[in-house]
Amino acid sequence: PRHAHLRFLTRESPPRALCFVDPRRFGSWRLGDAWQPERGPCVVSEYQAFRGNVLKNLGDRAFDKPICEALLNQKYFNGIGNYLRAEILYRLKIPPFEKARTVLEALKDQEQERRKKDPSLTLSKKVKLKQENPDLLELCHTVPMEVIMAEKQLFDPEHSDNYAAFKNWLQCYLVPGMSSLRDRNGRTIWFQGEAGPMAPKGQRPRKTPRKKSPQLKADPEAPTPKVTPRALKKHRRAAANPPKSEEKEEEKAEEADRPRKGRALRRRKATAAPALPEPEVPLSIRRSRRTSARRGKGAAPAV
Repeated sequence: PRHAHLRFLTRESPPRALCFVDPRRFGSWRLGDAWQPERGPCVVSEYQAFRGNVLKNLGDRAFDKPICEALLNQKYFNGIGNYLRAEILYRLKIPPFEKARTVLEALKDQEQERRKKDPSLTLSKKVKLKQENPDLLELCHTVPMEVIMAEKQLFDPEHSDNYAAFKNWLQCYLVPGMSSLRDRNGRTIWFQGEAGPMAPKGQRPRKTPRKKSPQLKADPEAPTPKVTPRALKKHRRAAANPPKSEEKEEEKAEEADRPRKGRALRRRKATAAPALPEPEVPLSIRRSRRTSARRGKGAAPAV
């Protein structure tokens, strides 16, 4: 597979491979049969030792930090990573920046009270109570176990939808609608509700955006039209002078087709009364009119 930095091949045919896959190169490989000295008991395979190691060392300065930062301390929470801490705190509704010692000392007190009240509880009843009301240390064991038990469905590379199944399993980490902040180590923690009294100052919780409704995508092969200055001017003129409604245009067309009242009346009069011939004027009268007109055009007589 990709990012397999170390491969052990079997001698069978066809060979199988045991690979160390690390896309971000966070890990390292050392020969040996035990955890590194700075790591505590495993939260999955050594649960009782892990629980005792945490409750026994609550005076350590590591528990002066917020609970979200303490959960990444591999000396006490060996195996808990970024997405697991978000899921664990979300299920218990614990603010991520609550002081770690405050959260864990409450578990210690609850455990002592439970033993005093019900010393005769059978193992099956104790298991049932823990399943119904798990505490933070129990979820540090059961939540990773959920991932391990569902590994074939969540992480099997042969399943094409393995990442989709993992995303459906997540309840808080990278889930839309959740808030997020960066802790003092630069790691992002997702949560819901209040951040807690030890939240870093100067930061505001960011909301993970919700999914938008699907929209029609433009054809990538379609050429984008070029916008020229002339086209921009036309667009501005059209916006400044919006086209009139269709009804007004139709009314104008009808008015153009209708005959005007004045013209129609004249046509009617012309057809009703035919023009009469003009009376003939005698020749002597016409000559006298011409001579008078000529005299009027000339200069005025001297007085």
